[in-house]
Amino acid sequence: MALAAACALPAWQCHDRGVKDPAPTKRNRAQLPATLDDHRAPGGASRVATAILGFLGEVPGSNAQASRQPAEDARTIAVKSSAKAAAAAGTLALPPGPLGWLTILPEMLAVWRIQAGMVADIAAYYGKSGTLTQEQMLYCLFKHTASQAVRDLVVRMGERMLVKQASLKTLQAVAQSIGMKVTQRGLSHGASRWLPVIGAMGVAAYAYYDTAQVAKAAIELFARDIELQPPVVEAGTN
Repeated sequence: MALAAACALPAWQCHDRGVKDPAPTKRNRAQLPATLDDHRAPGGASRVATAILGFLGEVPGSNAQASRQPAEDARTIAVKSSAKAAAAAGTLALPPGPLGWLTILPEMLAVWRIQAGMVADIAAYYGKSGTLTQEQMLYCLFKHTASQAVRDLVVRMGERMLVKQASLKTLQAVAQSIGMKVTQRGLSHGASRWLPVIGAMGVAAYAYYDTAQVAKAAIELFARDIELQPPVVEAGTN
């Protein structure tokens, strides 16, 4: 399986269940900025943030249907996606030394795309495909690794989940914060790139765990009623 080439594909094609055309959203890929101002963060974090904004320019669709047993189906797709993410991450982490460092961002993108497809399926199982937004996707993907960055996107109100539709400026800031957190984690685990087999096993194990946490966040979100809050008009905006 040519996993190393996965990142060159359009977003969401790593999702092997097949993807329909994305449902219309408030924003599309053309409206999301492709880059961030370099002065706002170190280069590595900025590149990660730009990658996040790039592949979240569209919310993925899903071939899955609303289920009578959504929790069970969600757990099944979580196990399958976790195994797939582990295989992708472990394969991309095999190159040793400096070459291994070059695969860190492609590895993260490959895993995020698998996770995003899984989130879309879980939303479909709970009958929430029509209201799946970029904010919900960011929340599910990064709640467990960058909770401070996404905490204002989705707020629990009793048994309801309030999803705040963010402005482009807010999405940029959230992506930048996530980029900083993810970059710090990547640097702390970078030594494993010098140990090809052992390092790849560790990377694969973390990808499995990470994907399971994304599934947990998605199930907790979509199992509840979701209310979309209109975006707040920022000062100086026409």
